[in-house]
Amino acid sequence: MIAIHHPWVFTFGLLGNIISFMVFLAPVPTFIRICKKKSTEGFHSVPYVIAIFSCMLWIYYALLKGNTILLITINTAGIVIETIYIAIFITYAPKQAKISTLKLLMLLNFCGFCAIVLLCHYLAKGDARVQAFGWVCVAFSISVFAAPLSIMRKVIRTKSVEYMPFNLSLSLTLTAVIWFTYGMLKKDLYITLPNVGGFVFGVAQMILYGIYRKHDKGAQKQKLPEQVQVSTSAKHSSVEIHPINSPLSGAVTPTSQAAPEEIEVVVGIPENEEGKIVHEDLLHRLPVGPPCNVDAKKIIGGPGPASTQLVECAV
Repeated sequence: MIAIHHPWVFTFGLLGNIISFMVFLAPVPTFIRICKKKSTEGFHSVPYVIAIFSCMLWIYYALLKGNTILLITINTAGIVIETIYIAIFITYAPKQAKISTLKLLMLLNFCGFCAIVLLCHYLAKGDARVQAFGWVCVAFSISVFAAPLSIMRKVIRTKSVEYMPFNLSLSLTLTAVIWFTYGMLKKDLYITLPNVGGFVFGVAQMILYGIYRKHDKGAQKQKLPEQVQVSTSAKHSSVEIHPINSPLSGAVTPTSQAAPEEIEVVVGIPENEEGKIVHEDLLHRLPVGPPCNVDAKKIIGGPGPASTQLVECAV
C-alpha cells in the first residue's frame, strides 16, 4: 500500500504523521489540569468533536482513494487521542456541558458522517465518488483552518497575543507545508488545496504574533515604574506616636490634672531631592499607629510637610 517507488512521498508522509501527532498531543497539559482540579474550568468540547469528525472524513477518503496508508495512520491516531479528550471532558464537565457534547457527537459524528457517506455512495460511482467526497473533505478542512480567524480578531482587538501561542501557530504552519508537499508529490488535489489555506492562516497568525508581542512587552514596561513608585513611597512614609509629656515632645503636662492623656502624632511625608512632596494625597490620610481610642473630632493642627498633629486619646 506504500508507494516504495516514491521515497519522497513516504518521507513527507512520515514527517506529516510525526508533526500532526505532536499537534494532537498539544492539549495534554490542559486535560491534566482538568483531571487534577476535577473541573473543565470553562473549556469547550467543540474543537475536539470537530477534530474527530475531520479524522473520520479523511480516513474514509483514504479508503476510497487507496495507497494512502500514512493518511490512515495519523487520522486513526487522531481519533483515539481526541476520543480520550472527549471522555475526560464528559467525566468532569457540568451536566449541561455533558448533554451538549453528547448531542453534538450524535448529530455531527454519527448522523452527519453517515449522511455524507450514504449520499456519496448512492449518488456517485467510481472516480466521481472519490471526487465528491474529496471536495467534502476540502470544504470542511478549509473551514477548520479558518476557525482561528476569531482568535486573530481577538488579538487585534485586545492587542495581546495571550490567546494565540506562537508554538501552536508554528506547528500548524509546518504541518500545512508538509502535507501540501505530500499532496503535490502524490498529485492529489484534495490533500493539497486545504493545506494552502492552512499555510496562509498560519503565516498570518505568526505575523500578528510578531506585531503584538512587542506591544505586550511595551505595556509591561509601562506598568513597572508605577509599581516601583508605589512601593518606594510606602517605604519613605512614616508615622511616629508618643505622649505629649515625653522627652521627645519637649513639653511637660502637669501630673495633678486628671485630664485624658494627650499624644503627639508626627507624620513624615516623603519628599524628593527638590523638597517637593512626592504624593500630595498622603497629606489627607489619617496617621497610622498603635491602636487607641481616638476621637477624630479632637484632632488639632492641619496637614503639611513635617506637621505635628495633636490627638487626645480617651484612655
